[in-house]
Amino acid sequence: MLAVIGGSGLYELDGMTIEKRHDIETPFGEPSDSIVEGVFQNEHILFLPRHGRHHHLLPHEVNYRANIFALKQLGARRIFSVSAAGSLREELRPGDMALASQYFDHTRGRRPYSFFGDGVTAHVSTALPACPALSNDIAGAAKRLNLTLHLDKTYGCVEGPRLGTRAESYFLRDSAGCDLVGMTNVPEVFLAREAQIAYCTVCVITDYDCWMDDPTQHVSVEKFLEIYKAGVEKAKDLLTELVRQPLTDTPADVRHALKSAVLTPDDHLGPAQREWLRVLRA
Repeated sequence: MLAVIGGSGLYELDGMTIEKRHDIETPFGEPSDSIVEGVFQNEHILFLPRHGRHHHLLPHEVNYRANIFALKQLGARRIFSVSAAGSLREELRPGDMALASQYFDHTRGRRPYSFFGDGVTAHVSTALPACPALSNDIAGAAKRLNLTLHLDKTYGCVEGPRLGTRAESYFLRDSAGCDLVGMTNVPEVFLAREAQIAYCTVCVITDYDCWMDDPTQHVSVEKFLEIYKAGVEKAKDLLTELVRQPLTDTPADVRHALKSAVLTPDDHLGPAQREWLRVLRA
């Protein structure tokens, strides 16, 4: 099943026939909001607003582990994530969309980054964190719609909630080689891989962050809201086109990422640990 995680401004999915609302308590706490299950373009999907329906969660307050675990428990095998991002490259213009393939973690350790620990050890490869099959499907949908979608970009994730300094913007662009900057995709993308879920982020570019000399181009909340609203509509069009055709099978290294990654023997796990690990392995 495909799950959609909506970012800022995307709190519900127009055109979705809602069948159920799931209020789930996971071993890692509560998700951001109820998870909606229903039919969209004749496809059965799940939808979760990352920040909650009323946008009450800052990026570092989102319970990413609960979100991903709950989606997996409900049957999600792919995630189409939508998020706002600032551009660190002149050719990535506000109003465009970009598909992230790499991620640079520039957060500050305030977020739980893994399902593992506390007696359960695993090391999952994230060399290629975005699912290439789902990425190709999304790129194909954008091409059919003649939508501008920049491919193979690197997303730098910052802690927030403040907007960044120019020094940080230059560092992410020039030293870390990032093309985009945002606050929410880490650890979301890495948790999805630990849950063996194919994951891709469609970034709606809202601004040029603050690296440009012209201060009128710097990010502001007002400018963000104005551009992002239109960008979300394009992301919805992209999703609509994506689900109109069968999705490509998820590669084995994504779908079975835990096959050789878990080091702790099952007979050394407690019943609760075995249960949540069973969900991730499913």
